Amino acid sequence: MVAAEETGTLFPIFILAIMALFLVPYTIHRVTRALSKKEKTIHCQCSTCLHSGKYRKSIFKRIYNFSTCSNLTVVLLWVFMAFLVYYVKHISREVQPFEPFGILGLKAGSTDAEIKKAYRKLSIQYHPDKNPDPEAHTYFVEYISKAYQALTDPVSRENFEKYGHPDGRQGLQMGIALPQFLLSIEGTSGGILLLGIVGVCILLPLVIAVIYLSRSSKYTGNYVMHQTLYAYYHFMKPSLAPSKVMEVFVKAAEYMEMPVRRSDTEPLQKLFMVVRSELGLDTKNIRQEQAKFWKRHPALVKTELLLLAQLTRESASIPITLQGDFKHVIELAPRLLEELMKMAIIRRSPGGYGWLRPAIGVLELSQSIIQAVPLSARKPVGGFAEGNAPFLQLPHFSESVIKKISRKKIRSFQELQDMSPQECPELLTQIAGFSDEETQDVQAVLNMMPSLTIDITCVTEGEEGGIQEGDIVTMHAWISLKRGNGLTAALPHCPYFPFLKDENYWLFLADSASNDLWISQKVSFMDETTAIATASSAIEESKEGAGANRREIRLAVREAVEKVKSGSRFVMGQFQAPAEGTYNLTAYCICDSWIGCDKKTNIKLKVLKRKHSGPKVSAVVEEGAAIEDGAEEEEVVDEGYDDYESEYSDDDEEEQSRKGNDKLQNGDAQGNSGSSSEGSVTDEE
Repeated sequence: MVAAEETGTLFPIFILAIMALFLVPYTIHRVTRALSKKEKTIHCQCSTCLHSGKYRKSIFKRIYNFSTCSNLTVVLLWVFMAFLVYYVKHISREVQPFEPFGILGLKAGSTDAEIKKAYRKLSIQYHPDKNPDPEAHTYFVEYISKAYQALTDPVSRENFEKYGHPDGRQGLQMGIALPQFLLSIEGTSGGILLLGIVGVCILLPLVIAVIYLSRSSKYTGNYVMHQTLYAYYHFMKPSLAPSKVMEVFVKAAEYMEMPVRRSDTEPLQKLFMVVRSELGLDTKNIRQEQAKFWKRHPALVKTELLLLAQLTRESASIPITLQGDFKHVIELAPRLLEELMKMAIIRRSPGGYGWLRPAIGVLELSQSIIQAVPLSARKPVGGFAEGNAPFLQLPHFSESVIKKISRKKIRSFQELQDMSPQECPELLTQIAGFSDEETQDVQAVLNMMPSLTIDITCVTEGEEGGIQEGDIVTMHAWISLKRGNGLTAALPHCPYFPFLKDENYWLFLADSASNDLWISQKVSFMDETTAIATASSAIEESKEGAGANRREIRLAVREAVEKVKSGSRFVMGQFQAPAEGTYNLTAYCICDSWIGCDKKTNIKLKVLKRKHSGPKVSAVVEEGAAIEDGAEEEEVVDEGYDDYESEYSDDDEEEQSRKGNDKLQNGDAQGNSGSSSEGSVTDEE
């Protein structure tokens, strides 16, 4: 009887133990992570960003942010665990071990006379003839009578006093932590135990493995479908102009699977009329162009129209029925653009290089989506070679404001950034007609915008004598970031992008004349700890390879850590020296969120013919400013695109000589050179 009752209580105890085994460590991890996570106060403080509600921390938003599936699941599991604790505690009181002396109200070692006296007293109280209560009858039969019998029989009493049980020594009992009703059928305990072992040890891991493999076969580690990567790889072309990147981007499988309902037809047609100017349709054959546009796959049409609504800042005109799809498209955009970038920089040309032109186009599309600036705004207009796009990302700026300030000979966005704190407010208030609050918003955003410098050194192990064909050249690059407000890690100003977005930068080392991308690497200024570890490890490994002693290594690592803390990031990459000749390379550092804040510097690389097959020799990388004897570069020949030209188009199609007859001086490429002299190449912003 006792064994059966104890077996019935094992199941809730077993479930409680299994839940606690996983739930307690997971909860501790989540709480520790939440407490250690610093509240982000690095977002833009302008009025447009604050009014967007993206950074507002109201009580309802806090509850909404907490009400995620994982958090609610943890709370429900803790509630269930509390119920199990209460239930186990309650049944532990009801199920007590068989204690004959305790049942009769006696102390251990009582005499037979005391036992009989206690039995008579309890019989008067619980005997069915004296007490008609059914519970009293059950208690008398199940406990009092059996306790008296166990103590009056000499053998039973001796066994109880010696072994704790009237039947003597008890053997080891095996039980299973399942509800008692499953074990009520005689002879099924063994089968159920076997099924439990098979289910827990074999079937459960097998099911988990099948679910994991089925999901991993569909998605990448970045939660992007493999079918999307196949489409991007297939449609990516080396000559893909920046204005054509959108056509490849919308072919993602995530967008193709987006449902297109019959009720979406009318809202999409209205949206088409709003954003039609950004589609680049031929006005001479507008009807044919429109018909051709609507004949495309419905999901492609819907995705492109929603993206154009973001670029033209017409998201408020999107009906409620399409708001969910609009947020879905915009939320997936940064992740898909990163995968599209990987398809552009993947090494697959005959020389093992990526493609520069589509890589720059992907970043320009990302900038436009984050800042909600149309791609057509990048066309040169009104004396602005870079277009109106950099100005339109500022708060309260419009095309009319840009025309007003252009009359004061503001010909580039850099000129506006370089204005003094006294000149800029005067320009905005007197010429643009801004109020004091609007002027403060513009200045706050200008102080948030990053200013980049690049310092590149290329080295190769071995003897002195210059780079020779086939040498493995290592690029060491320091990218420094400065802001007017003193921050290093910051969230970009993007009031029209409805989600939080971190700044990311891409460093490219490329030959713009041949469209070959030699080195590409993503750089982030958000995580200082990881940047310190990466820079320290790379510097230490580089110094050890160069034969430096321990003291020199420690000093170099300490200097690298100080650079990272002051707002710099270390980037290292390798490439194989190409055939003999002089190569005009360009180092780009491009942000995926800000427009007009990119940096580039020109580098000359002279590769010598291999004289012998001995050890690799040292690298000689020359910047344009280090050329002796007044070496001059040839003119750049531009090739136009169908829609708009990238701000880097001047370098994308240049035809430069590959063979240098001038003697080059050893030196490093400095990305922050600000002036040019005879034979020097300046940085273009």
